[in-house]
Amino acid sequence: MAKPLTDSEKRKQISVRGLAGLGDVAEVRKSFNRHLHFTLVKDRNVATPRDYFFALAHTVRDHLVGRWIRTQQHYYERDPKRIYYLSLEFYMGRTLQNTMVNLGLQNACDEAIYQLGLDLEELEEIEEDAGLGNGGLGRLAACFLDSMATLGLAAYGYGIRYEFGIFNQKIVNGWQVEEADDWLRYGNPWEKARPEYMLPVHFYGRVEHTPDGVKWLDTQVVLAMPYDTPVPGYKNNTVNTMRLWSAKAPNDFKLQDFNVGDYIEAVLDRNLAENISRVLYPNDNPAPSSLLCCVQFFEGKELRLKQEYFVVAATLQDIIRRFKSSKFGCRDPVRTCFETFPDKVAIQLNDTHPALSIPELMRILVDVEKVDWDKAWEITKKTCAYTNHTVLPEALERWPVSMFEKLLPRHLEIIYAINQRHLDHVAALFPGDVDRLRRMSVIEEGDCKRINMAHLCVIGSHAVNGVARIHSEIVKQSVFKDFYELEPEKFQNKTNGITPRRWLLLCNPGLADTIVEKIGEEFLTDLSQLKKLLPLVSDEVFIRDVAKVKQENKLKFSAFLEKEYKVKINPSSMFDVHVKRIHEYKRQLLNCLHVVTLYNRIKRDPAKAFVPRTVMIGGKAAPGYHMAKLIIKLVTSIGDVVNHDPVVGDRLKVIFLENYRVSLAEKVIPAADLSQQISTAGTEASGTGNMKFMLNGALTIGTMDGANVEMAEEAGAENLFIFGLRVEDVEALDRKGYNAREYYDHLPELKQAVDQISSGFFSPKEPDCFKDIVNMLMHHDRFKVFADYEAYMQCQAQVDQLYRNPKEWTKKVIRNIACSGKFSSDRTITEYAREIWGVEPSDLQIPPPNIPRD
Repeated sequence: MAKPLTDSEKRKQISVRGLAGLGDVAEVRKSFNRHLHFTLVKDRNVATPRDYFFALAHTVRDHLVGRWIRTQQHYYERDPKRIYYLSLEFYMGRTLQNTMVNLGLQNACDEAIYQLGLDLEELEEIEEDAGLGNGGLGRLAACFLDSMATLGLAAYGYGIRYEFGIFNQKIVNGWQVEEADDWLRYGNPWEKARPEYMLPVHFYGRVEHTPDGVKWLDTQVVLAMPYDTPVPGYKNNTVNTMRLWSAKAPNDFKLQDFNVGDYIEAVLDRNLAENISRVLYPNDNPAPSSLLCCVQFFEGKELRLKQEYFVVAATLQDIIRRFKSSKFGCRDPVRTCFETFPDKVAIQLNDTHPALSIPELMRILVDVEKVDWDKAWEITKKTCAYTNHTVLPEALERWPVSMFEKLLPRHLEIIYAINQRHLDHVAALFPGDVDRLRRMSVIEEGDCKRINMAHLCVIGSHAVNGVARIHSEIVKQSVFKDFYELEPEKFQNKTNGITPRRWLLLCNPGLADTIVEKIGEEFLTDLSQLKKLLPLVSDEVFIRDVAKVKQENKLKFSAFLEKEYKVKINPSSMFDVHVKRIHEYKRQLLNCLHVVTLYNRIKRDPAKAFVPRTVMIGGKAAPGYHMAKLIIKLVTSIGDVVNHDPVVGDRLKVIFLENYRVSLAEKVIPAADLSQQISTAGTEASGTGNMKFMLNGALTIGTMDGANVEMAEEAGAENLFIFGLRVEDVEALDRKGYNAREYYDHLPELKQAVDQISSGFFSPKEPDCFKDIVNMLMHHDRFKVFADYEAYMQCQAQVDQLYRNPKEWTKKVIRNIACSGKFSSDRTITEYAREIWGVEPSDLQIPPPNIPRD
C-alpha cells in the first residue's frame, strides 16, 4: 500500500491555494522571526513548538489587523444596516489555518515555515480548539460568521467568552469522563480585549412605578467586558467582528455588605459575579429520561438564565450605542428617534437562548428612551427574527416565573404585558376558544408557572424559521401550529449550510485541488458551480483522481488512529463513520445493533467473503445524561470484543473516537466512505455533518429526516442509501402504539443481538451493565430503533454490494459532490439577508491596507 504524501511533498505540487510569491515568503519569514524574538521569555534560549505557533499566529494576525480596521471604517462611513447574530454558542474550532486560507496566505506561510526548518501542520496542531459550543447550533453560528464576512455583510456575532468551553472527553474503562477545557491557559492570540466598551448589566432589585415612568432599582451590577475576534471573509479584505462578553465584578462589588471588616471575604465574593462567563452548559438537546418513561423537562438553572440575560443586556446596549452614534467621526449620540431602528438593525436570535432580547429591547425603549408601548412593540418586532432549532418538546426552554421574579423583576412585568396584549388579540379572533388561549400563552399555568421562551420569540419576531424544509413544515404543522394559523406570513424555511472554505479547502486540499483542475476556483464562493462536475461522473481519469484522494485521506487518518489509539486499521476497509452528539434520537444504538449483527454473521460463517469495515463512532454525551453515557460504554465494550476476536481479523473493527471536536472532524470527514445520518424521521431539525460528508465524498446512509431529504432531492435518492420509516409512518405507528417486542420476536438476528447485550456477552465482568439500554429499547423507546432495524440491515447490505464495485461507488461519490452546492452557508445567508434582514450581499472588495483609500 502506498504511503501518504508528506506535507513537504504535497507542497511541491501545484495547489489551489495559489503559488506563494517570493516577496510574501520573505515578509512572512521576517515577521515570524521578529515575533519569535519578542515572544520568547528572556531567560530561555531555546524556543518551544508553542513559541513557534504563537510567532506564526501573530504574523498572520498582522495581516488581519489593517483589513479589520479598514472594514470597520468602511461600515462607519457607509452606515449600512447592521446584522447582529446573537448566539450563546460559537463553535469556532481552530483559527490559524482558516485565517491563512481566507487571506490567501497559506502557501506563503507554508513555504516560509518550511525554509525555517519547521512543519506548518505540526504548528497548526498546537492550537487549542475554541470549543464554545455543543454541536450543530454553535458550529452553524461559526459557519454563518464566515459566510457573512465573505458576502460583505456588516455583521457582528455576539456571545459569551466562556473561560471553559465544551468539556474534554476522556474514555476510562469504556466510560466517558469529563475534564475542564482550559482553552485559554496559554492565551488566545486572536482576541483583543476592549475595556473601553465595558458595560454594566443589572440583576435582582425591585421595580417602582413612578409618575416619571418605571424604575428598576437596587440592582446588583456585573460588568460585561468585550473581547473582539476578527472574522475574515474569503479573499475580499472584509474582516468582521465576533464580540464575546466576559463577566467582571465592579470594584465596589459586595464591599458595602461587609462593613464589619471582612474585606478578604468580600473580594473573594467577586467570583460570584464572574462565574457568569465561567463555563459553557454542555447540554445539546436536553435529554429524555427514558428510564422514567417520561420526559425530563428542560432544566432551569439560575446561572444559565443569568448567562442568557448577560449576553442580551450587554449586546443591546452596544447595538443602541452604535445606532445612536454619528457616522461623521464623532462618538456623540446623534440619533434620538428610534423610528429608523429596524432599518439600521437586524437581530437574529439563534434559538431561544437570546429570547430575552425581546423584553430587554422593550424595557430600553419604554423605560429608558420613553417610546410609547405600541411604537416600541412595532420596532421590536420589526427588528427581531427567530430561528428554531429543535422539535423535541423537552428541549424547549421554559423558565420558572419565580426565578424571573427574583432575577429580572421588570422583565417579568414586560412579559406579562406582552402576553396580555397577545391573548387579547387571539381572543378577539377566536372568541370562546379557551383551549387555544391556553396553548398560545407565553405563561404556562401549572404546579410551577413557567415562561415558554419559544412562544415569546414567535410573538416578538417578524420572521420565524426552521433549518430544513421538513423541519420548517413540522414547525408550522405541530410545534407552532396555532401561531402559524394566526400569522402564516411570518413562517419561513432557511435550510442550513456549511462554509466550503473550512469544510473543503481547509480540511480536504487534495479534493479541492482535483476539483479546481477541472472547473477552476469560483466554486469556493459559489458552491452551485460544482454542478459543472456532473459531465465528469463517468470520466475514467476523474474517477481515478477522486478515488486516489479518498485513499490518501484514509491512509493519513489510519496513521493518525494508529498513533493515537494504538490500533491497526485496514486502510482498504470501508470507513463507516457516525460522529455527532450522543443522543437517543440520533440512534447510535441502531448502528450498534448493525455492528453486533455483522459480528455474528462473521462468526457464523467465517469462510464467507465479507466487505471489511472500520466502524467509527464518536461524540460527547451531556454529563447528566445517563443513557447517552451508557451508549458510549456499549460502543467501547462491543469494540473490546470485536477487535480482539481472531476469527474476525481485520474484517470488522469498532473504534470510539474520543473527544470529537471541530479539529477532529476536519480529519475524519475527508477520510469517510459512509456517513451515518440515521435519526428517527421527524427528530433531527437539519443536521450539518451530513452536508460536510457529502461535500467530502462520503455516501450517506440515512432516514428521510432533516436536510437528508433535500440532499436526496439534489443528488437523486438513488445516490444515497435511504431507509426506514418516514414522518407519516412514525405518526401512524404512534397512533397504533409502538410495540418493540413484535420486532424482537420476529427478527432472529435482532433477538440474538439484543440478548447478547442483555446477557453480558459484551460485558462479562458486569453482566447487568446494559440492562437499562435493553429495558429502554424493549419498553419505552420513543425513537423506535427496532422498527427501523430490518430496513437498516437491508440498506447496509446494499452499501456492501456497491462498495465491492469501486468504480460505481466513486461515480455516486462524484454525483454527490457535484450536487452538494445547495448546502453552502453562503446560500443560506444570502436567503436570510434578502428574506429576513432586508439587505443585499455585496461582492465589493475593500482595498487592502497597502493600497490608499479613495
